[in-house]
Amino acid sequence: MPFSSLASPLDVELRPDKPALLRVDPPDDAPRWTAEHREALRAQVAEHGALHVRGLGLRDTTQIGAVFARLAGDLMTEREAFAPREAHGPGLYASTPWPDNQPMCMHHELSYALQVPGLMLFACPTAPEQGGATAVADAEEVLRALPTGLTERFEREGWILTRTYNEEIGASLTESFGTGDRTEIERYCRANAIDFSWQPDGSLRTEQRRNAVVRHPVTGRRCWFNQIAFLNEWTLSPEVREYLVDVYGADGLPFNTRHGDGTPIGEDVVQLINSTYEAHTRREPWHSGDLLLVDNIRTAHSREPFTGERRVLVGMGEPVRPADDCPALEASER
Repeated sequence: MPFSSLASPLDVELRPDKPALLRVDPPDDAPRWTAEHREALRAQVAEHGALHVRGLGLRDTTQIGAVFARLAGDLMTEREAFAPREAHGPGLYASTPWPDNQPMCMHHELSYALQVPGLMLFACPTAPEQGGATAVADAEEVLRALPTGLTERFEREGWILTRTYNEEIGASLTESFGTGDRTEIERYCRANAIDFSWQPDGSLRTEQRRNAVVRHPVTGRRCWFNQIAFLNEWTLSPEVREYLVDVYGADGLPFNTRHGDGTPIGEDVVQLINSTYEAHTRREPWHSGDLLLVDNIRTAHSREPFTGERRVLVGMGEPVRPADDCPALEASER
């Protein structure tokens, strides 16, 4: 459906290789301004996939939480996190810890879960000196740009995420599942189509098969929606990958991805996916006080290397189940 008539009240800048940008005069009350313009802001996100808002002056955690609530209502509590986050309130998190000098490549938040955020909200109280953009890429364009043979296979078979939880790397069991109780963890896994096995040392290994291509819940258009490359061993730097394989073994990596039939995904496939994302990346440098809204189904996001202090708060809203009717989803009762 067209959204231009709804989006017209806001004067948004559309520029090549950059997300849609809205500049506003600093309001006296940012949450109230957001509430008054909610429908127009959401229409812009629906039309463009992402919207960068400059001028709100978002510096205070309480203020940011109020702005997120005006836009998305109740925020989601993160489950199945791959790395621990610092919480600043219900559903309000610091960005995922990641080395400053390393990029976090394109991905859709929690695309390996059954229930995913439909809307991602980012606010930047403190912008870095250089770099550090939360860049975006259109998942419809990426799907069209990838080789047909590759996307057809992933659409037919889906993809598999394997995880081995430990207390050293990534999110712990408690951080990921919200509990350390085995019975509760097993109940969650069964309810969310996750195969699991407890290892002799007490660690947990999981496997879940998910869809690589889903239809947008509003537009119905097909989107490349997954974390096939982001969570694959070949996205790691060679020295990190070699260290992890040496310590945990090839089958015990903290996380890895495979084809839906269980066969390994080659380094060439991962490089192709990441290079396709890069060719379709749009980036806008953070300014302190900025807001970024991202349609999580249509639009992937990344985090680029940076220098200086960088503070970004994150909220996840409007949970959806984009893959309810897709054949790659097969629940396990183990």
